[in-house]
Amino acid sequence: MAASVPATPLLKEEVDIVIPTIRNLDFLEMWRPFFQPYHLIIVQDGDPAKVIKVPEGFDYDLYNRNDINKILGQKANCISFKDSACRCFGYLVSKKKYIFTIDDDCFVAKDPSGKEINALEQHIKNMLSPSTPFFFNTLYDPYRDGTDFVRGYPFSLREGVPTAISHGLWLNIPDYDAPTQLVKPLERNTRYVDTVLTIPKGTLFPMCGMNLAFNRELIGPAMYFGLMGDGQPIGRYDDMWAGWCTKVICDHLGLGVKTGLPYIWHSKASNPFVNLKKEYKGIYWQEELIPFFQSVALPKDCTTVQKCYIEISKQVKAKLGKVDDYFNKLADAMVTWIEAWDQLNPTGPSAPIPNGSAK
Repeated sequence: MAASVPATPLLKEEVDIVIPTIRNLDFLEMWRPFFQPYHLIIVQDGDPAKVIKVPEGFDYDLYNRNDINKILGQKANCISFKDSACRCFGYLVSKKKYIFTIDDDCFVAKDPSGKEINALEQHIKNMLSPSTPFFFNTLYDPYRDGTDFVRGYPFSLREGVPTAISHGLWLNIPDYDAPTQLVKPLERNTRYVDTVLTIPKGTLFPMCGMNLAFNRELIGPAMYFGLMGDGQPIGRYDDMWAGWCTKVICDHLGLGVKTGLPYIWHSKASNPFVNLKKEYKGIYWQEELIPFFQSVALPKDCTTVQKCYIEISKQVKAKLGKVDDYFNKLADAMVTWIEAWDQLNPTGPSAPIPNGSAK
């Protein structure tokens, strides 16, 4: 059963779809009913001489490593190579309010009734409605049709806060780490849970970048996917790093993060042995990284995302530099990223957010 496509796509002029890839984008054909009205930013990883084929009829800009070097100059070293972390370059060059990023092995999923899921539309709905990070609603997202705030929910908190991030999930291949992949090679996610919920303030989460949307004006400068891949001791922690940084900043600035719907169909499992090689240092390091992020305190004068991010970079260098010298390099790259953001977005989202909540 095909999905009904809205006659007028939601926020057609305010959304960029960012796709990192090393291959021809045949997968866009199945997304055509949902993506074709929107502008795509394709970030080509790997050999810039390779020609990436994009199906006819899509409005897109494609950037390869040569373009990244040309646009950013000496600052290009903050953009990862041979890793999907390169996608964050698309966030830098976008001029839209919202970003939806998706991997090229993510296909259109179907809900239990057989209807195709318009993932982008659901992400937009998530971001256009408030979040409730300060008090948990046991019927989950109270702003969805057919639900509300339950008895005992404080009326003073029912207005909610602006939603900065919408984190979607996956049917078929779950987003597991290498050890879990190795012990559960045949496991598939078939559970469709019709739920969106706000992740509470003070709670970190593992953010996956393959089905993710965010309000670029509210949180964009913190959506840096780190130094991963070629020449780096770690991979597959790019989205995790961005998730930990953005969640701490959202908590500080009074912004919301949602997870749950929409689902995509994750079509293929990556090689667990290759993944283990990329992840093994991260698996050890995260036991120190999580307590670090849980203890990060941002001073009151950090009133913009940029100021918050620079402050986190200082704390990374001071506290994680002793774990491994990689974190000194990463802290420097975080500063370079903010410099690049401000260079490409001179009138971008840098105004203070008053009274600890966004307007």
